[in-house]
Amino acid sequence: MPVQPRPPMPKLAPYASADAASARLPRPYYVAIFFLFFAAPLFAAHLPLLNLPFFWDEHGQFVPTALDLLRTGAWVAHSTVPNVHPPGVEAYLVLWYKLFGYSIVITRVAMLALASFGILFTFLLAIELSKGTRGAPAFIAPVLLLASPLFFTQSMMAQLDMPAMVLTLLALLLFVKGRYVAAAWACIGLVLAKETGIVAPFVFFIVLAVRKDWRHASLFAAPAIALAGWLLVLHRATGYWLGNPGFGHYNVEYSLHPVRMALSFARRIYYLFFAEFRWIGTLALLFAFKRADVFRTGAWGVTAAVAAGTLVLVSVLGGAELERYLLPVLPIFYIAMGVALTYLPRRISMATAAALLVGLVANLFWNPPYPFPYENNYAMVDFVRLQQAAAQFAEQNLRDRTIATAWPFTAGLESTDYGFVSHKLRTVETNDFHFSSIAALAPASFDALITYSRTWAPHWSVISWPPVRRFLTRFYDWQPEITPEQCQQLGLRQVVSLRMRGQEISIYVRGDLPRMPGELVHSTSHRTLRTWVKFGSHGGPSSSCSWFTGWWLPPGSHAFRQSKRNCTSATASSGSRC
Repeated sequence: MPVQPRPPMPKLAPYASADAASARLPRPYYVAIFFLFFAAPLFAAHLPLLNLPFFWDEHGQFVPTALDLLRTGAWVAHSTVPNVHPPGVEAYLVLWYKLFGYSIVITRVAMLALASFGILFTFLLAIELSKGTRGAPAFIAPVLLLASPLFFTQSMMAQLDMPAMVLTLLALLLFVKGRYVAAAWACIGLVLAKETGIVAPFVFFIVLAVRKDWRHASLFAAPAIALAGWLLVLHRATGYWLGNPGFGHYNVEYSLHPVRMALSFARRIYYLFFAEFRWIGTLALLFAFKRADVFRTGAWGVTAAVAAGTLVLVSVLGGAELERYLLPVLPIFYIAMGVALTYLPRRISMATAAALLVGLVANLFWNPPYPFPYENNYAMVDFVRLQQAAAQFAEQNLRDRTIATAWPFTAGLESTDYGFVSHKLRTVETNDFHFSSIAALAPASFDALITYSRTWAPHWSVISWPPVRRFLTRFYDWQPEITPEQCQQLGLRQVVSLRMRGQEISIYVRGDLPRMPGELVHSTSHRTLRTWVKFGSHGGPSSSCSWFTGWWLPPGSHAFRQSKRNCTSATASSGSRC
């Protein structure tokens, strides 16, 4: 009796849906299940950080803009300097604030919910782009995205690049499925979230124009019209097309210098294809590219064009050269890597994915030996915790003083909205902490100074090399930060210095401080920061010392006692108490 062939195993949703008609999306309940599947670990990982005060551009730009819209209905910011960024993300936050009230926790939850959709859209787009491959490569991309340090931090932050990633992925998904009207609406949302999102509708327009599908191509003129409408509103309110002349100079004129532009492009290539162990995925891509016919499909052509266009645009424009500008491209890289792994032997494929996964998680906590934005990994949490501790000290002891410091910490001290202080403090803003900048301030305008590490530059990093310093000085106007000795020349005495994993924040005052407790303790769910201050005969601190105990060290533990001995031995001669 002949053996009957085994029937093929039915595909699980949404893979079955992916092989159906191109325009069909997976059934809503499957989408909901996978949304919860991806959202659960994302929310769980961020649970200890939901009440973390805002970081840098959050309270320097985007949250104030959202609060202006919430409280006064103003689409153009007036409590902070307006710029070209459209208010789409702020409008999204205002919807949450209207429903649940304004708070840091609500802001974090709103952004994490949006980021969860980003993981879902990565998964659904991966299904489309991996058709014809074996295994289940669509699961690789969302897992790697979840483990990425940059996505970990940006997923909870009230900034523009993660929402731009979400809407870019949605627009691509709808476009490759032939849902052109819906894709055009997604592109309108995209350009109103971030202006650089114009790359996606431009690519879609060109693709359809090449096909001579003018009816559908015309749909993608709408995002450009929407962005132009926002620029008209901005110009009418401020008199500038980019919101303010400083923003235009820094992000256009300054960044178009050939050396800075070339270095920016090199940084983009390095971060996307090599940093954080992504070189492993790059090697897999190079191995599989010629063998994988799937990369030569029309869907991949459109996706690659959007990714390449975004990479070029954010390399040419944007003086800060932040890696978060690459967020719309990062999931596409992971999707391509997932497809490439299907062309490797199974054991090698699994080992490769596991190695990259471990590397990504490790880089969440490991800081590289070169300057990088704190928001790229967990260093942003350290940065905020240090500022939180310094703000606590200032609120307790410097309420009657005017504090000089640099933006955006000025915003954190001046307002109770951002999680740093419960009472507003008086501040004077300086552009940076160069000696020349502090010396240029009128001494009568401030009587306290708070400096902090604005750039990752520990003494052992490459920025300590003379050739690197000369290069940065010539092309990036780099100068060393003011030192305690230089502060003394200006009549400022250091009373507190807080350190955490290579970052530091210091407080200087003129004259004496009133008598205060000898120990400042700043505690979080994971860390304890202690600073002891000893006072002289006039009530002012005669000397100070501080240390950070890393992960929380229980009093009485060996590590705690060792930290205490180290601090005591370092300051015994001055009589400081540690």
